[in-house]
Amino acid sequence: MQKSSKLAAAAMGALAIGAIAFSTSAAAAPLPLFPFFMTPPTEAAPPPVAVAPSQDEGTVVMPARLKRQVVNYATREAPGTIIIDTPNTYLYLVLGNGQAMRYGIGVGRDGFTWSGTQTITKKAEWPDWTPPPEMIQRQPYLPRHMAGGPGNPLGARAMYLGGTIYRIHGTNAPETIGTHVSSGCLRLTNEDVSDLYSRVNVGTKVIVLPMTYRRADLGTTIR
Repeated sequence: MQKSSKLAAAAMGALAIGAIAFSTSAAAAPLPLFPFFMTPPTEAAPPPVAVAPSQDEGTVVMPARLKRQVVNYATREAPGTIIIDTPNTYLYLVLGNGQAMRYGIGVGRDGFTWSGTQTITKKAEWPDWTPPPEMIQRQPYLPRHMAGGPGNPLGARAMYLGGTIYRIHGTNAPETIGTHVSSGCLRLTNEDVSDLYSRVNVGTKVIVLPMTYRRADLGTTIR
């Protein structure tokens, strides 16, 4: 009986030592309460969206021949005279001494070109546009009146020719310079028409050459 008591006591002691060892191990390295809960994976940041380079749709690269430039131009007309070379889409402002300022222009389309001599009777900055009845009849969708401004087809400046319906004016469509596109008016880029406007006065003589006109040199560039 005494021997059994000693065995029981030894067993209890072993259990106590095991419990202490377990508790010490648990305290040293605690186990997670819910090992089956997975930590959500870290989502990688989405790659940056590539932005296409912006393009300036209003920028038009003008051919060299249509850029404003001083050229050699032999004429008997007095300095200050404007000469419209219709077939070659040039406007010459005579400077004298065999030179002229040459501008690229847009002219009348087939059936709408004209020729003759006029004078500038009126000048206007950012002019209003009132299409003439003849144009309204051909294009009834046109507005009856449009206030001046960047969206106006007459552009930044206009010079009115005699008592006609024709004008030398700017344009909000610079890509049409060098083409035969208008209803008879003569158009320049807004930059060029502003330059010409500053150089001429009311009373300036304007000579519009016919489509049959041909000139060999077309004005030799000097600067």
